[in-house]
Amino acid sequence: MFTGLGSPSHLILVLAIVLLLFGAKRIPELAKGLGTGIKEFREGISSSDDAKPEVSESEMSHHKGRRESEARDDETLRTHAGQRRSS
Repeated sequence: MFTGLGSPSHLILVLAIVLLLFGAKRIPELAKGLGTGIKEFREGISSSDDAKPEVSESEMSHHKGRRESEARDDETLRTHAGQRRSS
């Protein structure tokens, strides 16, 4: 279906259509905008991989309290389950 799209005649035709649509003055502006957009996208991806989410102490104590409460709940469930089996 797409065989031969990379041939020089097809590329010239596409470039001619782009030139007609946008004009000679607009093409460098579009290329510059596309380049800066790609650069910002790459920087955003690389910075999101490096950045660790910061957690405040209040959030950490909240999560710690929740984990302790869940551990107590699990222990209570195990105790009740053991009592039912032995009954």
